[in-house]
Amino acid sequence: MPEPAAISTRKNPTEEQEHRPGQAHFVAPPDEVEVVATDRLDETAPPTSVWREAWKQLRRNPIFIAAAVLIALVLLVVAWPGLFTSQDPRFCSGDFSMDPPTGGHPFGYDRQGCDVYARTIYGARASVITGVGATVLFVLIGGTLGAISGYFGGLLDSIMSRIAEIFYALPLMLVAIVLMTMIQTRTVWTVMVILASFSWPQAQRIARGSVIQAKNSEYVTAAKALGVSRARTLVRHVLPNATGPLIVVSTISLGVFIVTEATLSYLGVGLTREVVSWGSDIATNQKEIRTSAILFYPATALALTVLSFIMLGDALRDALDPKA
Repeated sequence: MPEPAAISTRKNPTEEQEHRPGQAHFVAPPDEVEVVATDRLDETAPPTSVWREAWKQLRRNPIFIAAAVLIALVLLVVAWPGLFTSQDPRFCSGDFSMDPPTGGHPFGYDRQGCDVYARTIYGARASVITGVGATVLFVLIGGTLGAISGYFGGLLDSIMSRIAEIFYALPLMLVAIVLMTMIQTRTVWTVMVILASFSWPQAQRIARGSVIQAKNSEYVTAAKALGVSRARTLVRHVLPNATGPLIVVSTISLGVFIVTEATLSYLGVGLTREVVSWGSDIATNQKEIRTSAILFYPATALALTVLSFIMLGDALRDALDPKA
């Protein structure tokens, strides 16, 4: 009967190398970095917020910087036009009719003998104030109604949504032309009220959707569990976290309102001729487009202003959109 094979007690060479005293034992190659070191959070860093992160991104966005510079220049012109010209925009003399540019009058004179540069500078005030005022009313009316509708819901939400849909179906430009034709005394306040009165449904929809999304968050549930009233929860917790999309749409709408005011003034149903505005000057000088460039000065100022607000809105949208 053959003898059983001797059982070898010799260890595997690899095991001997791993357990040999005096040698280091590596779980991973020494050139690799531990996952814990790369994924570890800095617990000493101060707490951040959505707005702080958005500001960090905006500071590195060249579109935002260019738009901010243009808007700052426009606001400076609106607030202190005397810093840029000492001429009276309403002073016109037939002796200077269609005179070329001279010292102190870089844009020359129009057919009525008015300084085109002075009128371009002072025309920014009426157009920008109308756009800013209409935007403020646009946000106050639409944002308030949308927040109430989205937070409380139910029958109130259904009624307010149907009313908003009725106003949303009305073309803004057509309604503005009809109403402005019926009004004899047309001022900046008249234009901004009419523009805001028939454009607020857009802000209402944006605010309603943002509030519905924010009210289902965990911090709102925690506030309700602590006994915070519904009104205080809406003001203190929901609205601050739902204003991002509304700010973006209001910034873009500001440029739209400026263009709308200029269009109404161009058609002769906006601001009266006594008010210096870009739309009125474009309408006055449109006959000189083949012989002179004076039409392009207010038109260029209008285009750059609107472009700056639209660029600002695009930059804010990219910064405040959590899915970007």
